[in-house]
Amino acid sequence: MVNLRYFKGLLLSDFYAPGFKWNDELKSYVALAYKYRDTLSYFRENNTEIIDNVLDLLPFPIIQDEIKLRKYQIDALKSWLKYKRGIIVLPTGAGKTVVGLKAISKLKVSTVIIVPTIDLIDQWYTAITSNLNFQAGRIGGGYNELKGITIMTYDSAYSRVEELGNKFYFAIFDEAHHLPSEGYSQIAEMLVAPYRLGLTATPERQDGKHVLLPKLVGPVVYRISTSELSGKYLAEFEIKKIYVELTDQEKQMYLMYRKQLSDFLEKAKIRLNSLYAFHRLLRLAGRNARAREALLAWHNAVNISVNSESKIQKLRELLNQYKNEKIIIFTRDVEMAYRVSKEFLIPAVTYKTPKDERNEILRKFKESKYNVIVTSSVFDEGVDVPDATIGIILGGYGTSRQMLQRLGRILRKKENKNKALLIEIVTKGTSDYNLSRRRSHAAI
Repeated sequence: MVNLRYFKGLLLSDFYAPGFKWNDELKSYVALAYKYRDTLSYFRENNTEIIDNVLDLLPFPIIQDEIKLRKYQIDALKSWLKYKRGIIVLPTGAGKTVVGLKAISKLKVSTVIIVPTIDLIDQWYTAITSNLNFQAGRIGGGYNELKGITIMTYDSAYSRVEELGNKFYFAIFDEAHHLPSEGYSQIAEMLVAPYRLGLTATPERQDGKHVLLPKLVGPVVYRISTSELSGKYLAEFEIKKIYVELTDQEKQMYLMYRKQLSDFLEKAKIRLNSLYAFHRLLRLAGRNARAREALLAWHNAVNISVNSESKIQKLRELLNQYKNEKIIIFTRDVEMAYRVSKEFLIPAVTYKTPKDERNEILRKFKESKYNVIVTSSVFDEGVDVPDATIGIILGGYGTSRQMLQRLGRILRKKENKNKALLIEIVTKGTSDYNLSRRRSHAAI
């Protein structure tokens, strides 16, 4: 007979099981709480009687299921339900949230939904209220309500997982690519939750830490691309690249900064061809004045290439060409967003925009009182953006995730909607061109 207990994110056992180590202070074998499911299986396979004092579950509420799934969503849920662990990969706009809600309805066990932003707390809360007829608990952003279905931010979960780690049987990790980061991975490790669902459009990470996801949540159990859904479930789309050139003055400054950077990299024997190499440059910059100058030169060169004057001129042409369309303009940084806003008298939404003002801008965009808005990376994740027909990318980072998120903002299918168009304005012969090429590798 073995007695299993929970203590601050840990499992305690009288007897050894795989993954456990003896702890003199606790006078017990100890493992991280996520080992709970495997530990039960191990002792059952060995015909060991278990006294289970691990779980202290919140009661599951009475709900009403109003959810109707599309075929691919049914297939995704079916694949996940086989083992009740794993990651579902769906494009932005393809309805990841309703798949999660249907899983909650099927399982009917205490559930925690962990999200990266306050906006996503609000979106999940609204979706649960509408589809399950229940007002979920919320933790984070001023909320502190614990219920049988609770939504919380990753930050709140990180700070309270020791306390709440044995309260839920089912954990949903929205935007699950956040989970493998150094701090957040502890959330998954210290939660008992035997049932785990990850939702994301792109599980892969530049730092390679997505290899931890099978341990933390489970493997990818279902994946479908934007191209496979376009036409029937998402709008058909076209991606178009328009190339522009630096002005003579910009080119002179750009080449000067690039030379300053390359001279330092050559002396320091650094090849800036990976995230690891860039982090090495960052570490050097913390203690070396030349490295700091080189890092600043890199930043200035990127800024010139991404925010070139020619892009503004090309944007002017495009806004005239598509003046009857609903357009979202995406920039790499806040400064460019405000520059576009001022130059073209377009409302800007950035991380600096107060929530009430942002909601008003989005409402007016939805009602077609505004036909064009400009934003930096604030729309790339976790903000419910009304439909647009055209996206114009003035600049961004070299990640496929950002490309897919931005494409998803124009792909919601509507009656009589023409093909969605994503236009990327790229500065030739610069680092902006290289960033664009890396984004283009997205599995669209």
